[in-house]
Amino acid sequence: MESPIEQPTTTTSLKPKQKFEGKVMKTSLQGAILDIGEKLPGFLHISQVVNAAKPDAIVKNLEEVIKVGDTITVWVRRVLKDHVELTMREPLGLEWREIQPDMVLTGKVVRLESFGVFVEIGAERPGLVHVSEISHNYVRVPYEVVKIGDEVNVKVLEVDKRKKQIKLSMKALQEAPEPEEVEPKRPAKKGKPKQEVEVEAPAEEVIPDPTFMEIALRQAMDRAEKRKPEITSRIKRAKGIDIEQDEIFDRTLKGKQVKD
Repeated sequence: MESPIEQPTTTTSLKPKQKFEGKVMKTSLQGAILDIGEKLPGFLHISQVVNAAKPDAIVKNLEEVIKVGDTITVWVRRVLKDHVELTMREPLGLEWREIQPDMVLTGKVVRLESFGVFVEIGAERPGLVHVSEISHNYVRVPYEVVKIGDEVNVKVLEVDKRKKQIKLSMKALQEAPEPEEVEPKRPAKKGKPKQEVEVEAPAEEVIPDPTFMEIALRQAMDRAEKRKPEITSRIKRAKGIDIEQDEIFDRTLKGKQVKD
């Protein structure tokens, strides 16, 4: 809501951001002199002149925007000893130096994201209400609670001037719900004590000591096992000799038959 236009009566009544109308009395390359109804003149520098048709454009020629005799809306920037500095740019409702933690403000929801809500509070940029700061109850997505254009009350949690971030909270101004009462656990019903059944441990197997004969037999078997490769080798050699002798005998018989 726009603030009402005021016509100051004394220099001491002028305050920064005060809005009123002034009449252009003189123009120059640097700016314009305005009559604001005070003994001190109002000075509007060319850098503070706004072209309504192109609000973001830089004004290079003052007379293309305002002329002597025009009545224009201006705001007070500073009050000096010999003049009052004016601007055609509407000042911010909140300067960075004015925003402090724990301030309670009223703003308008201007953007919704999955992670939170952006609220216009009159500062250089909107503040952010994280989804976890919307309500004491669980909020899955912001649009379940608010919509663009809603007017909401917020509390400033943190201001980062370097990053130009303003963290806000809606739930900080809401009454916290009372904790739910938890029913005490009922004690377990006492029944008859279970009778413990003693389980006998299995008897350990007793292995008797070996007798003298068993020891002698085991030693003989071990020696036989160790000599097995040697015996096998001897058998193979013996078979080889027998085969060789049989071959010699066969050749001898065949030779004798040929002679006869």
